[in-house]
Amino acid sequence: MHSCAVRCCDDQRKQPRMDNVQSCIDDCAIPLLKAQDYMQHELGRFQIQLQRCVMQCNDDARSLIPNNTNEADMARFRNQFERCTIQCVDKHINLLPNMMRAMKSVLATGPNAMRHA
Repeated sequence: MHSCAVRCCDDQRKQPRMDNVQSCIDDCAIPLLKAQDYMQHELGRFQIQLQRCVMQCNDDARSLIPNNTNEADMARFRNQFERCTIQCVDKHINLLPNMMRAMKSVLATGPNAMRHA
């Protein structure tokens, strides 16, 4: 991006108008902005998946709690929720290497490959 922007400034002799130079520099930033948008989208998806998993643990634990629960039972349900949450985190940590490889691959192919739903 920076090399491209330098060329825009060097080409100022051909395009002496400042708005032409700024437009050229803005065009240089497009691949970087697409890469940034792609990364934010992928990381956001990962975070949402993890949150959904933890929310499911919470829902599952709450559905098991009867109205007249004593402190010992509550401790058991908290323990169950914590185990489930740890499993969610472990599962998502294990997904990171493949996710990183996929993102690196997409980033290496260039801005046109960085589309997302």
